[in-house]
Amino acid sequence: MMTMFEVLGFEFFRNALVAGALASVACGIIGTYVVVRRMVSVSGGISHAAFGGIGLGYFLGIDPLIGAAGFTVATALGMGALQLRAKQQMDTLIGAVWAAGMAIGILFVYLTPGFAPDLFSYLFGNILLVPRGDILLMTLLVVIIVAVVAFLYRELQAVTFDPDYATVMNLPVERLSLLLLVLIALTVVMLIRVVGIILVIALLTLPAAISRLYTTRIWSMMLGAVALGIIFTVAGIWLSYLANVPSGATIILVSTLVYAGALGVERLRQGD
Repeated sequence: MMTMFEVLGFEFFRNALVAGALASVACGIIGTYVVVRRMVSVSGGISHAAFGGIGLGYFLGIDPLIGAAGFTVATALGMGALQLRAKQQMDTLIGAVWAAGMAIGILFVYLTPGFAPDLFSYLFGNILLVPRGDILLMTLLVVIIVAVVAFLYRELQAVTFDPDYATVMNLPVERLSLLLLVLIALTVVMLIRVVGIILVIALLTLPAAISRLYTTRIWSMMLGAVALGIIFTVAGIWLSYLANVPSGATIILVSTLVYAGALGVERLRQGD
């Protein structure tokens, strides 16, 4: 068995580490908003709807991730508009979007001539097979996410913690809420290659949830979530290589075990 430094000589392993770091930055920043505003179920609906974009990408002969990006952004905007303007129940919308997105994806994959060879990796992730082209796309998405959050940090913080107060302050709450949904959609697209559509929601929320146990400030929560995400992905990649098991599932199991441990420590601390 080769050491970590020897494995780093392979391009696929270096690509995996870069992809993990990029995904950790995105999920650390956006996952913080998701956890604080309690949008976990919304994010789950968006992530599963992404499969419709994957299928559409295969059908149109374009990069499935590009198809997923366009489809998830449109889905997120549609969900947000229906909730805000049509006053629809969000749990009902989530269920409908969740099922419809998966159904559309299955339909388009079925209608596409030939065989979709890497469909399994989109569902369950395989960070060890991330190509250089996807690294560039992930880098672009991270730059967009960081730039938008940095520019609108105070506004997004106000909408996240207290939408009513933000309305009183004459902030465009509706547009900011829709923008946050779009950022969630873009982050979901990034995480598909890392852990797959099925497991996206865990990596998006667990680092932020752990970080929230130790801080209440948004910026420090984001930094903690980014650091934890990097630790989880690196540890998961290395353990999956050693044990020859799926990388996405390993990353999520590492994250879940740390989260369970953090909850246990917090429970003991509060008991004292």
